[in-house]
Amino acid sequence: MRLDGVRILDLSRLLPGPYATQLLADSGAEVVKVEDTNAGDYARAMEPLTDRGTGAIFEMVNRGKRSVAIDLKSEEGRTAFYRLVEESDVVLESFRPGAVDRLGVNYETLREHNEELIYCSLTGYGQDGPWADRAGHDLNYVAVAGLLDMTRESPDTKPQTPGYPIGDMAGGLFAAFAIVEAVLARELGNASGEYVDVALADVVASFSQAVAYQSLTGDPADPRPGETPLTGALPWYDSYETADGNWVTLAALEPKFWRTFCEAVDREDLVAEHGSDDPDVRAALRAELEALFRERTRDEWEAALSDVDAALTGVYAPAEVDEHPQFRARGLVERPGDAPPRIGFPARHRETPTETSEAVPKQGEHTRRYLAEAGYDEATIGRLLESGAVR
Repeated sequence: MRLDGVRILDLSRLLPGPYATQLLADSGAEVVKVEDTNAGDYARAMEPLTDRGTGAIFEMVNRGKRSVAIDLKSEEGRTAFYRLVEESDVVLESFRPGAVDRLGVNYETLREHNEELIYCSLTGYGQDGPWADRAGHDLNYVAVAGLLDMTRESPDTKPQTPGYPIGDMAGGLFAAFAIVEAVLARELGNASGEYVDVALADVVASFSQAVAYQSLTGDPADPRPGETPLTGALPWYDSYETADGNWVTLAALEPKFWRTFCEAVDREDLVAEHGSDDPDVRAALRAELEALFRERTRDEWEAALSDVDAALTGVYAPAEVDEHPQFRARGLVERPGDAPPRIGFPARHRETPTETSEAVPKQGEHTRRYLAEAGYDEATIGRLLESGAVR
């Protein structure tokens, strides 16, 4: 379902909220960034900067959006925002709980201006619970959800930081999903307005489904790498270092993949070891595989087994994605001539191809346009700009 005709007012900044609305913009929604009249979204100035002099993160998650700058602490600014709400479908905010009440832009207030409004709050720990008011960033959410702890080899080693902000991105993705769900429910007549409470920590915890049973039943109570089937316990489902210091992943969970792999590397003697729960057998098999994979480089393994149905792939750094033949064929990395390269929308629509403007908005670039659409005349807009209620 394309979101053409759906207008979203985005009060968030930095990464999680803007990523959510970027996905929605890529799906056809009209996204209007509602920024304050001072710094606005300070991701614009966060290094590294692109050739356009804008923060790279801002460029990646604000393409094709509009921007209006409104001082929500002023009465005239709030009134102008209410006028925009009347003509919009969705409001997304990422303030700490209570901030929207003080600003007068909470769900209850806004619904007085638009009873069919969909309102999404995206916060670190949600709107209730003892941690609701806590400050946090991605590392905190991953840690409290148990995923950071799972990167340790033993209780005595330091937890390793994830290579990318998984909590921020996952939270944004789920917020986008929840908004689409609410829009669909409204369009189907199953609901009118809706309030959605999304907590980044909750979403990250949901990502632990693969080990949830063991964690929730105490079998084991605290799964770590090497202790569960999908975190290294199975030698036929793990990562191995290659001759050049790179890595490959072998994911031969099914016996058919394992047999094919063993036949391809002339080690049919190992076929019967698949599925063994004997620790000594597994340890011996792992040692055999470690020695085997060190005989060739990552690319040599890829070349040798590329046509073999054995569930083996190389491990690649983010910088290598652009050169990978699979992503090249999919056109995932986009290099528009007038904008920085980016990772494109990760789904293809055959009938209605995804198209998003590569422009990123300047702070308040579209304030006049949207105020005019809301019914303000030029004289009033000029007065609001002069007073600082808008920018």
